[in-house]
Amino acid sequence: MYPKGPLRMMYRLYRHIFPSVKTELDYWRGRAKKIPDPELRKQALASIENKKFHCEGGCVYAAGNMARKDTLIRLIVAYQTISDYLDNLCDRSTSLYGDNFKQLHQSMLDAVSLTPPTVNYYQYNHEKDDGGYLRDLVLTVQQEITNLPHYEKIQPDVYRLASLYCELQIYKHMSDSLREEKLFTWWNEKKDTVPATLKWNEFAAATGSTIGIFHLFQVASLPECTAERVTRIVRSYFPWICSLHILLDYLIDLEEDELGGDLNFISYYNNDDEIYQRLLYVAEQAKLGISRLPDQKFHLMVIEGLVGLYLSDGKVSRQPMVKHVADRLIRSCSLYARFFFFNSRGYRGSRAVLQAPPTTK
Repeated sequence: MYPKGPLRMMYRLYRHIFPSVKTELDYWRGRAKKIPDPELRKQALASIENKKFHCEGGCVYAAGNMARKDTLIRLIVAYQTISDYLDNLCDRSTSLYGDNFKQLHQSMLDAVSLTPPTVNYYQYNHEKDDGGYLRDLVLTVQQEITNLPHYEKIQPDVYRLASLYCELQIYKHMSDSLREEKLFTWWNEKKDTVPATLKWNEFAAATGSTIGIFHLFQVASLPECTAERVTRIVRSYFPWICSLHILLDYLIDLEEDELGGDLNFISYYNNDDEIYQRLLYVAEQAKLGISRLPDQKFHLMVIEGLVGLYLSDGKVSRQPMVKHVADRLIRSCSLYARFFFFNSRGYRGSRAVLQAPPTTK
């Protein structure tokens, strides 16, 4: 069922998964172009163009059940597209207060709770007319969820992880004067529910990841979905794998976020050595956690794939401190991580060539 080894994994991704992800994103891109409001249209299109690799990465889990890959790809792409669209919208929002962010993110909770999307998600937003774009994304998620034979076994955990994700988005997008206070208060409420060695910024990062939800989607598509397996997955993914995912994302965006005045959880470490030590520790804890899972080799590829994917990004080489941390991490990781590092670098390079405009002479 699961691909055996990184070569088989990459074959499935390139041959079967990524082309279907592109087809889904092309559909949503066409749908976004029809959004009447120019600002909403701009943010929807930008989220697809600039964050398509989020959908590609999320759909790695579709490679674990090829019999239901079409359902999983449509589901994961639609849910991740909601996430990326709302992240763009909130980052550039003209309505910087919690009620607006909460109302917008209700769409993510409605999608996984199968609640009919009757609420006006843009009630508190300055721009309102998206031509039904967000509603259609929610309905697509709900439609594909009905094709998962064991969704009822994962729904409580999916909703909990989605709720944490939405809470983070509400707090982190608030004005500079409010967001840290809200995040620290939130951490004090939640810290007893996570391992004592986890720092507050690492918890916040963990809540910002959707990959735990995506793996639960995949497991709900399998015949061998049991309550015990679901419990083990949640404990393994949250917080450690989810935290590693988003910390790496913040690492490569460090300079960009500083220039834009955006919150970045990596910036709360004291220096580059602490960044390296904590990322290494989180990665080690993630690897310990997957020892409880029946498909340990697949999840090891996920962990090492995250390291390789993010550290191969072109943004790394443009930031000397980040490059120093990345080089140390790659040297500390296994051959799997190095394989995915060079593979991801090559994939990005080939895609850039294919997308480059023709030269004129």
